[in-house]
Amino acid sequence: MTPEEYESRALYEQLQPGDRVEVLHGVTVGSSAKWSTTTVGRVLRRERRRHGLHFRRNTDDKVYSDVLILARDDGELTTVTMDEYTRLRRI
Repeated sequence: MTPEEYESRALYEQLQPGDRVEVLHGVTVGSSAKWSTTTVGRVLRRERRRHGLHFRRNTDDKVYSDVLILARDDGELTTVTMDEYTRLRRI
């Protein structure tokens, strides 16, 4: 785990509803296209969600993702999945 991943994970664990955060997402498409985008908002809650994103897995496998539910400044609600390419900063 890189220092940036560790800091983001530690901050995620400390977040409370009402905290303002900036989330920098790294997006990789294929082997060469790499983009980043930033989302700013107020934390509504954080969750661990079970999902079935993996193809041809055993039916009893449990796969979870940590997510943040944010309210953006314009009132839009958005969900951010935390992964190794996500950087989190409190503002």
